[in-house]
Amino acid sequence: MTATTTATAPRRAGSPRGIRRGEARAGWVFVLPVVIILGVFMLIPVLMAVWVSVSDWQGRGSPFSADVGFVGADNYAAVTTGGGLAERNFGISLRNNAWYVLLVVPLQTAISLLLAVLVNRAVLRGRGFFRTAFYFPSVTSTVAITVLWLFLFSSSGAINEILSWIGINGPNWFNDPSGIVQNLLAAIGIASGPDALTQSTFLGLSWWDWIGGPSVAMSAFILMAVFTTSGTFMLLFLAGLQNIGADTYEAAMMDGANGWQRFWRITLPQLKPTLFTVLTLGLIGCWQVFDQIYTGTQGAPSKTTLTPAYLSYQAAFGSQEWGQGAAIAFILFAIIVFFTLVQRWVLRDRPVSRRRARLYQPKGIR
Repeated sequence: MTATTTATAPRRAGSPRGIRRGEARAGWVFVLPVVIILGVFMLIPVLMAVWVSVSDWQGRGSPFSADVGFVGADNYAAVTTGGGLAERNFGISLRNNAWYVLLVVPLQTAISLLLAVLVNRAVLRGRGFFRTAFYFPSVTSTVAITVLWLFLFSSSGAINEILSWIGINGPNWFNDPSGIVQNLLAAIGIASGPDALTQSTFLGLSWWDWIGGPSVAMSAFILMAVFTTSGTFMLLFLAGLQNIGADTYEAAMMDGANGWQRFWRITLPQLKPTLFTVLTLGLIGCWQVFDQIYTGTQGAPSKTTLTPAYLSYQAAFGSQEWGQGAAIAFILFAIIVFFTLVQRWVLRDRPVSRRRARLYQPKGIR
């Protein structure tokens, strides 16, 4: 018997294992158009915006001309520690957007998950209709939804008319700058905060203003965001639910697990990747809210619907403070990255201890 050997194609030194000669080059040829497009229309503009944020460019001529000077972190300092109107406006916008994120993200996540669980039930008739009905607001133009919302939440709109049926005198939603938390506190006799909250400030605002809650006007935008985004996230959760095998639920039911135990110990853990996606997209979308504000109120009343994204646009295109506008945009980018990393850390996979595994095990098989 004679041994035979099979000749293999030569591999270049340092090339990945399994890639033959020319495959890497062919791969780069195929992706090169996309790389060029992303570089021209994304990377280069981002690098130009970085330079604008550290320069004194006023929007006239090229930002790389000789008369444009380098100012370092002055534009960032002006909106964070400057002590003037720019810092206060940035603090107001950050407070408004923080309350927007704090209320919209949990509400839209919970509602979309609830809708997905209901629509996924086999006993529900007309599931296709409900999927379409819940998803329809998500594909409608944001401008159209905002205009509709302005009519619904006007002083004589349908929302106040419905509230009058149950004896509630509805506010003039988009013209009311008062904070809902402060309104609730005033209803129980707390009209002003303690000195520790009213005298200490952050970004030009007292801590009493920070915890005052979103304004009545911003609350209407919060309801609109939940209404328009829950359908999209419902589809994501629905796809995740349909990937969970029915035999898993049948085994849990045979072990005596009730509906809540099946949801908490089977459904929710297996939806963790989908939950991370929904929360990440929700955070990014909420911190970047712009078109609703631009179409609806443009920061009014009394800047209580002002957001960092709209403030960046207003500073650059309205006040010709292009450096401050770019600086606000990059601060907003840093905020989004920070919260995304925190969320990734919270939802990370943890090793399951023996005691924790026993807690998650149904009673019938312990």
